[in-house]
Amino acid sequence: MTAADQARTRVATADDAALIARLLRDFNAEFDEPVPDQEWLAGRVAELLRRGDTAVILLDGARSDVPADGLAVLRFRPALWDEGDECYLAELYVRPPMRGLGLGRKLLSAALRYASDRGATHMDLATTSEDTAAIALYESMGFDRHAQRGPDTVAYYYEIDLRRLHGSPSR
Repeated sequence: MTAADQARTRVATADDAALIARLLRDFNAEFDEPVPDQEWLAGRVAELLRRGDTAVILLDGARSDVPADGLAVLRFRPALWDEGDECYLAELYVRPPMRGLGLGRKLLSAALRYASDRGATHMDLATTSEDTAAIALYESMGFDRHAQRGPDTVAYYYEIDLRRLHGSPSR
C-alpha cells in the first residue's frame, strides 16, 4: 500500500488550529518567509475557521510519526459573475519528506471536491515560475495558467471552473 493510499483527507476544525499553525510555520520557514508566533497564528487560524469563510483540508495518515503531512487552505468569497462563491487556494503544502508520492494530488483533489460541494464555481491560486512541481500539478489537474512578468520572476495565476469537474453547465 502506498503513502497516497494510506493517507486520508479531512476538513479541519478550530480544534486543529495548533496543528495547522505548525504546518504553516514549517511551510514559511522552508521558503525563508517570515514566521509568525505559533500561539498567535493558532489563534488566528481558529478565528478564521470559526468565521466560515476559510476552510482547511488536512492530509492525515501517510506517516504514523506525525499528526498530518500536509494541508490546503481555502478562502471563500462571493463571486461577482456567478451566484456561488469563488475559492482562493491560499496554501497547498506537503511536508518535504512526503513529496513525490502523490499526496499533493490527493490533497488538491480533496480541496477541489470540497470547494465544489460547498457551491464554489471557480478556484484560483497564484505561484511563481520557480515552483515547477506545483506548476506541473496545477496544470495536470486542469487549471488554466495566466502569466504576469515581473523584474525578477514570472508570477502565474491559475484558475479552474469547478463546474467542469462535474459536468455542470456554465452560466
